[in-house]
Amino acid sequence: MGIQQGLPEGFNPGGYDAIVVGAGYAGATCARRLADACGLRIAIVERRPHIAGNAYDHLDEAGVLIHEYGPHIYHTTNDRVHQFLSRFTEWTDYQHKVLANIHGELMPVPFNHASLKLAFGEERGEHLYQKLVATFGENKKVPIMELREKNDPELSEVADYVYENVFLYYTMKQWGKTPDQIDPSITGRVPVFVGDDDRYFPAAPHQGMPAESYTALFKRMLDHDLIDVFLGVDVRDFLSIEDGRVVMCGRPYGGDVIYTGPLDELFGLDLGALPYRTLDMVFETLDVDQFQPVGTVNYTTSEDFTRITEFKNMTGQVVPGKTTIMREYSRAYEPGSGQTPYYAILEDQNLELYRSYRARVEGIVNFHCVGRLAEYRYYDMDGVVASALELSDAIISQH
Repeated sequence: MGIQQGLPEGFNPGGYDAIVVGAGYAGATCARRLADACGLRIAIVERRPHIAGNAYDHLDEAGVLIHEYGPHIYHTTNDRVHQFLSRFTEWTDYQHKVLANIHGELMPVPFNHASLKLAFGEERGEHLYQKLVATFGENKKVPIMELREKNDPELSEVADYVYENVFLYYTMKQWGKTPDQIDPSITGRVPVFVGDDDRYFPAAPHQGMPAESYTALFKRMLDHDLIDVFLGVDVRDFLSIEDGRVVMCGRPYGGDVIYTGPLDELFGLDLGALPYRTLDMVFETLDVDQFQPVGTVNYTTSEDFTRITEFKNMTGQVVPGKTTIMREYSRAYEPGSGQTPYYAILEDQNLELYRSYRARVEGIVNFHCVGRLAEYRYYDMDGVVASALELSDAIISQH
């Protein structure tokens, strides 16, 4: 029924059939489906002062539409996800492309036909490409591990170049690791694309950007008579798990709780903090029409930052004489610091810690975990929506 800052005086959770924690993709998707399909009255509580989670975008002081929490590029192979989100927005025809700045030369990534010729010179690059075509065929993504397994010195040379110049230093910056700490199985999956398609998501039939904005998409999704949204509210102020049940405002709560936040924080980190990587994002507005040729340029062999995003190149927005760019610096997440936990560190001991927290809520039939933080995993946007659609299917079937 509306979006407001803070909880109203005398807020009564019992007046709602479901409480959703978080107004990002997972929470908003579940809320809308439960309101539509079951007629449930929903309260969404969101710690931030805005809706849309990490997809939140807005106009900056220069009038440029920026993504506050880093670039969000919509792409999916999931028809159901696309059909659901398309209820709330039209899409542009944007096709995402990424370049890597390798010793000052801009090359397409994933590494492809054009990249080979830029890296090795026109003649030798073409020779190496034809060898890749003869070995693997065209329009194939080939992990560098497969190149090495052929025991061909030239294919190994390509693999080594991609590993050292595209993957290694970038990964060290992104994850704060030394070369010996980088999992060889991840290294082996780094792809070379045998072809000329320079799109970053060539296999995704649905891709683009919301025609207006991500925030506008969320406003439409949450515009429902049965949905109330309360911003700037930390659910830990009134929700707890006690004796295997959900307690809100000091009373047991019998409605459904859809929880999209970090589970370790819900329990006060009492078993230890789940590790993440966070990002420092430095925005800069420049007095030029365009700074770089594509939306994203990765700095794979130089600089302390990992990449530069130029938003106008993705949104298609026209703002003459002005553009806003953003540099990303990766570092370890510090719980309680106000930082945003972006990337779960999916190592065995961390997954075991997560399972210990998850075990505390597994037997609570009305408490549902969904989303990147609550499930402690990496999701693209469409993966979050798919998980939320699946969860809401299960809840709807019970009503």
